[in-house]
Amino acid sequence: MTGPRERDSAELPDLMRRDVRLLGDVLGEVISESGGADLLADVERLRHAVIDARQVPDRASPAAAQAGDGIAALVGSWSRDRAEEVARAFTVYFHLVNLAEEEQRVRTLRRRDSGDSPPRESLADAAERITAEQGREHLEELLAGLVVHPVFTAHPTEARRRAVVASLRRIGRLLPSVDDYRAGTPASVREAELRRQLREEVDLLWRTAQLRVAGMTPADEVRTVMTAFDETLFRLVPAVYRALDQVLLGPSSGAVASPVPPFLRFGSWVGGDRDGNPNVTAAVTREAATIQADHALRALEATCGRIGRALTVNEASAPPSADLRRALAAATAAAPDLLAEITVRSPAEPYRIYLLYAAERLTATRTRNADLGYAASAEFVADLRLVQASLAEAGAVRQAYGELQHLIWQAETFGFHLAGLEVRQHSQVHARALAELRAGDEPSPMTVEVLETIRVIAWIQRRYGEAACHRYIISFTTSADDVAAVYELAGFAFPDGGGPVLDVVPLFESGDDLAAAPSVLAGMVTLAPVRERLAANGRQVEVMLGYSDSAKELGPASATLRLFEAQAALAAWAAENDVRLTLFHGRGGAVGRGGGPAGRAVLAQAPGSVDGRLKVTEQGEVIFARYGRHAIGLRHMEQVTSAVLLASSPSVAARNGAAADTFSGLASAIDVTAKSAFRGLVEADGFAEWFARVSPLEEMSGLRIGSRPSRRGHGGGPLGLEDLRAIPWVFSWSQTRLNLPAWYGLGSGLAAAASAGSPDNSLGGDVHEDRPDGGSSSGIPKEGLAELRRAYKEWPLLAALVDNAEMSLAKTDRAIAARYLDLGGRPDLAARVLAEYDLTRRLVLAVTEHDRLVADRPVLSRAIVLRDPYVDALSYLQLSALTELRSADVPPADREHLERLVLLTVSGVAAGLQNTG
Repeated sequence: MTGPRERDSAELPDLMRRDVRLLGDVLGEVISESGGADLLADVERLRHAVIDARQVPDRASPAAAQAGDGIAALVGSWSRDRAEEVARAFTVYFHLVNLAEEEQRVRTLRRRDSGDSPPRESLADAAERITAEQGREHLEELLAGLVVHPVFTAHPTEARRRAVVASLRRIGRLLPSVDDYRAGTPASVREAELRRQLREEVDLLWRTAQLRVAGMTPADEVRTVMTAFDETLFRLVPAVYRALDQVLLGPSSGAVASPVPPFLRFGSWVGGDRDGNPNVTAAVTREAATIQADHALRALEATCGRIGRALTVNEASAPPSADLRRALAAATAAAPDLLAEITVRSPAEPYRIYLLYAAERLTATRTRNADLGYAASAEFVADLRLVQASLAEAGAVRQAYGELQHLIWQAETFGFHLAGLEVRQHSQVHARALAELRAGDEPSPMTVEVLETIRVIAWIQRRYGEAACHRYIISFTTSADDVAAVYELAGFAFPDGGGPVLDVVPLFESGDDLAAAPSVLAGMVTLAPVRERLAANGRQVEVMLGYSDSAKELGPASATLRLFEAQAALAAWAAENDVRLTLFHGRGGAVGRGGGPAGRAVLAQAPGSVDGRLKVTEQGEVIFARYGRHAIGLRHMEQVTSAVLLASSPSVAARNGAAADTFSGLASAIDVTAKSAFRGLVEADGFAEWFARVSPLEEMSGLRIGSRPSRRGHGGGPLGLEDLRAIPWVFSWSQTRLNLPAWYGLGSGLAAAASAGSPDNSLGGDVHEDRPDGGSSSGIPKEGLAELRRAYKEWPLLAALVDNAEMSLAKTDRAIAARYLDLGGRPDLAARVLAEYDLTRRLVLAVTEHDRLVADRPVLSRAIVLRDPYVDALSYLQLSALTELRSADVPPADREHLERLVLLTVSGVAAGLQNTG
């Protein structure tokens, strides 16, 4: 009999199935050519073994265990060299499958956009709903204050080398050609050439080392992010604006002045985030700003030149305005030889002349030619607006509001700095530096570095403008004194005045700090430097909320609920104090670090906490997943922007507020019990050492996926979870196939809430679980379960929490996870984790009323079904290596080989699960 998951596999879209088969066949050919038929045979033996094991209906049955033992014996029979080759084969396969899935997403988006009604989560849908509810005037008010502000971070969650990413990008560019077999030349000729190109590129990918030999430097991280800007973001921005312009203007879009403001802003921590990363210095921050500006100026320069060369509008058909004539005369006086040269190539084409002159000025700005260059991006935008106004006045409206408008949007969004560079440092570093300076002691290297950083911020502002770098984020802010410390340090850096403009942003991460956030802000706004900034910036205050560390401290359920409470309290404080508050959400890519579908997360925020503004981190693999392809990036930005607009509407705010009030008792029960369950696990005696044994935590440092150490502080000494960063915490658990940080404690919390919500606390039918801590049996009353189901349907926050946990549970595998847990030699802890897993899984299914995990998300379910067996293959290879590494006597040479095998499988599992940290 065919089960639901098997049906999902059978329902794989035909075109995607074709692409996966094609890429798999080509990979098989490459493996056979490179490693011989024997290697391909071993790969196939393992592939068939893991697929057959997945056919066992009950993954917890003896038959499934026996199948798993057989797979373990198979991989254990191979030499280490052969195990590495097989691991590499499955890793490359996942990279190729990801490309096929990505191409299918693009096809789906094209079909979606061709429909008659506005697609769900689109700008058109949001505009239609807001207009129907509040009127067009309200929509225009929202747009006037709209800000969507992604901030790229260098948090090390991209496991792939840049060379691997580049190779995959080339293969990805070939895939659309598969759909065009019948166009042009005979199909057989086109297919043969395409297959040859694919073989060449896949062969190169196969022969490219999957692991980095040298660690990444902060400059490497800056250049990696610049790849996303160069290849996607720069062109994506005007596409987002144009999409909204078409919604608002319809057929008039491109023929009249656009009502769309440049609401996108980009930030970056790459090269600025020094919290616990000694590799990020003042010199690195300066270099990061310089690299960013170079890319921004080159992009504007190339686009301005391209549009200028194409704008061959003759002055007879569109006479230039008096303002443009004066500007041309001034340009001739300032640079007569240059204008003469351009004019010779563009006779009687004033618009072309002026834009080509502007492009030359951009070159001069980039090369630091002060005589010709622009002093600021605002001057360049003014020149573009001058040309636009003249064209419109002369009747050439299509030229005024078409490509030229796109360039204006790009210049307004990116300026000459591309992204606002943000500095982050730990509050304790500031405290130690101030103690030295106040005492008059000789400054330590750490204190010198703090002062140099502030001086570099001033240098960046002088060279690229205030917007290029003015935010200073304080990790683990506990009081207003932490904010005052930064301003005092700026006084030491510039004792004679002339320091940089600073907006100090407190970052609240722990449960206690989140609860105290409003009182900290109350003290912060009384500080003289903050009062000056409030007067200058229209009473704007920014606050950052840390999702990663709060989840690591409190567990996923309690962190989610307490972050919601903190947002509500901060929004209320801002309203009471006439402050325009922006909440900066420090979300990670994985669910265990606050990740998940971005649009849904925005719509679940506390009332008043969005108010037309969203600032959020984009990290590691998320950057390339969301912005690697134009169509996918456009869809993501539409989803986020539409969610911000809807979340700012009165109806959504009222709904979220009413639901939070209605289900406050239920939330409290979940919070208390979920936190207790989570802390009970991580505080158990010997937990940290056990965690290091059951996961590849220590080995993963060899991936060299970022310049930042995996622990705060100076490293060394025994492992402590307090110092361990959230990314390796989440990454390691994903490797064990448990994804524990995304769900642990939720089952206990839901059980407690159901019992608390029942009038008689009686047992309720067929939902009955044992407590994960081995305590007395407790039932789930029907009445309480009904209340949970109602909350799930009516409260977006709880729905997002449960759905994200369900998604993570769907990517787990209990049978394989149990093998990892056995490595720790602590059956008590293993039993505790698996009991909570069983409880959470059953209650999530009960609350959602699904017959299986992610039953309502067929695309995700299909992807998991397709990948599961192949991820299993890599997990068994990893388990084999870890088992040897955990043994007492492993020779150094063998250890190095085994660690390399672990790293290969870590990279492959990350690609297969499509998440790291």
